[in-house]
Amino acid sequence: MQNMAVLIDTNILLNYITNREDKYLNESIRIVELCALGKPNGYIAFHTLSALWYVLRKKSDKERRNNLRDICMIFSVASASQEEIIEAIENDSFADFEDCLQDKCAKEAGADYIITVNEKDFENSEIEAINPREFLDKFK
Repeated sequence: MQNMAVLIDTNILLNYITNREDKYLNESIRIVELCALGKPNGYIAFHTLSALWYVLRKKSDKERRNNLRDICMIFSVASASQEEIIEAIENDSFADFEDCLQDKCAKEAGADYIITVNEKDFENSEIEAINPREFLDKFK
């Protein structure tokens, strides 16, 4: 698992930051902890930062900045090329454009998996998506 690369979907980070009720809360926290140790190499998509900033808007500006800084200390930020972004815009096989961008960033990062709580949203992704429990069970 040490040389493996994973892209962490925004919902995993929201579980970690907010401790929100989610059936994968404990697994999400464990995955962030493992990524902090570099086991596996963790990535987040560039646009995850702006999504987190928006979703956490009820927190103080300072607290949000601290959250984002902490996340960026754990994860490498993956981007997508202009070509990949254009492909994502034109790809209508994803119901959610943001998920298509996650897939493109995972591809650019060389990720082995996208870890998400919504695997169904990634049925058409180039990179295999698995939920946190599956990931931890597979790679104990």
